[in-house]
Amino acid sequence: MTNIHFPTTNHHNITDKKIYKEDSQSIKIDYLCAYKRKFNFKPFINQTMKKSALQVARAAYEPKLPIVLTGAVKAVAGEATQSVADQDAIKALFPNTYGLPELVFEKNDTPTKGEPINVGVILSGGQAPGGHNVISGLFDGIKKINKASRLYGFLMGPGGFVDHKYIELTDDIINEYRNTGGFDIIGSGRTKLEKQEQFDKGLEILKELGIKALVIIGGDDSNTNAAVLAEYYKHINAGVQVIGCPKTIDGDLKNEQIETSFGFDTATKVYSEVIGNIERDCNSARKYWHFIKLMGRSASHIALECALQTQPNICIISEEVEAKNMTLNEVVNSIANVVVARAEQGNNFGTVLIPEGLIEFIPAVKKLIAELNDLLAANADEFAKVTADQQRQYIIDHLSEENAAVYESLPTGVARQLSLDRDPHGNVQVSLIETEKLLSEMVGKRLAQLKAEGKYNGKFSPLHHFFGYEGRCAAPSNFDADYCYALGFNASCLINAGVTGYMSSVRNLTRPSVQWIAGGIPITMMMNMERRNGEMKPVIQKALVRLNGAPFLKFAAQREDWAVNTSFIYPGPIQYFGPSEVCDQPTMTLKYEHENK
Repeated sequence: MTNIHFPTTNHHNITDKKIYKEDSQSIKIDYLCAYKRKFNFKPFINQTMKKSALQVARAAYEPKLPIVLTGAVKAVAGEATQSVADQDAIKALFPNTYGLPELVFEKNDTPTKGEPINVGVILSGGQAPGGHNVISGLFDGIKKINKASRLYGFLMGPGGFVDHKYIELTDDIINEYRNTGGFDIIGSGRTKLEKQEQFDKGLEILKELGIKALVIIGGDDSNTNAAVLAEYYKHINAGVQVIGCPKTIDGDLKNEQIETSFGFDTATKVYSEVIGNIERDCNSARKYWHFIKLMGRSASHIALECALQTQPNICIISEEVEAKNMTLNEVVNSIANVVVARAEQGNNFGTVLIPEGLIEFIPAVKKLIAELNDLLAANADEFAKVTADQQRQYIIDHLSEENAAVYESLPTGVARQLSLDRDPHGNVQVSLIETEKLLSEMVGKRLAQLKAEGKYNGKFSPLHHFFGYEGRCAAPSNFDADYCYALGFNASCLINAGVTGYMSSVRNLTRPSVQWIAGGIPITMMMNMERRNGEMKPVIQKALVRLNGAPFLKFAAQREDWAVNTSFIYPGPIQYFGPSEVCDQPTMTLKYEHENK
């Protein structure tokens, strides 16, 4: 039996609550599909649709759990923690959930049967491969605690939590989504949970369904929301635990306890496959320079990992650009110099990897964007009334002299993109800035100057690519399938331990999965204060590429050779079946970070 629940507000005009039986041979939940269509959510179960051979085979894959989670566990508390920065400010904002200890799960020799528990789950933010396995692990975990436990999924992210749009996730539903990519089991959204009225509205449905724990699967901003929600519910004694799970393909949600965010492994393998394909084509045609922009707005982990896997001629690391205080022209000149050097060998082709957020790391542009964010946040209504042809001058007139000069020097297209609508967090949408085209255009102009000076005699034909959504919903690699399932199962153990404000943590990830270490860390431990929408707010600190870290140093030691010589590597597609050294390996970033541990 599948329970289908509907909000009863007049806005949705759905008051009927029914239970439909499934055919024993095929899953047909017509009312559920109609319900999801009512909220612009496509039907997610349709057994009449054909499945690929890989889909069928992957459905049978059984993720491997850390050995400690295969039996009864007990939580062992470590030392009290503190935030990574701004300790006084964070403590003042989170008096009920600050300073909690780290937890590690160990085998429990005296297991006891747990009470049934109802749990809610939210997928928040952009998709990442493995999200369905987090939910599967959570489902199996709470059912292991007690078979009568129930799991409810809130539709289309935090907005579904606030608006009371949900479904009960049952065996039949969960089994359709094991080891699959995407977030389509319940959908995702980017609604920010930051207002008390949202918390109170969400609490209404939690009480109605008897939900005692809420799991938020998301990135740094989503888990910041989880920390705020946990603090509020603890403050009012709501009796609801809040647990986070670390998701983002960008790889910027990590520390010693969160060694990687889920989806990073799969996404970088997908990107590296297509980069390798382009490199092979590049080396075959021998007449194009490919400028490839990769996801990673706040850090260059994806670009660095893909460079380690494919060995391109050039890979720009945003954090290095910032550390060296490079100008945009210096970045352009560094690319042009490689093009010239390769042309001297008769190689008028190559590949350039560019992090999505590069423009924000160029110090002069970063200062400009910071002031621009504040300007547009403070004058949103006034700016909305300015005509499109006058917006550029309006911005120049309202910026400081230094930043106005930088803004005025930018190509018109880039300047316009910097003034477009902000994301929900008040930041410029850097994915809309065609940095790959900006750089290739400026490199072309620089090469023309060098040719006029008799310093370059090659041919420059650029092509452009942006790899983003292609990697977000791929079928998870074996690593991500195992890791995500473990994160979800581990979250059920944190719920059973009675804690709140924790993030599910699975460590020791370069070892076989049975040797992974499971536990939890307080989310406040990862937080600092940052300016958002013109105000200082508590957020999880971004994990940037460390220029003294092993992955970057490995890259830096080889990039001069890659620049001049054609040293491409062709990783090929993700392998799900075969020897472990082909199918189960973690990212090179993880390997290098653990080499000396």
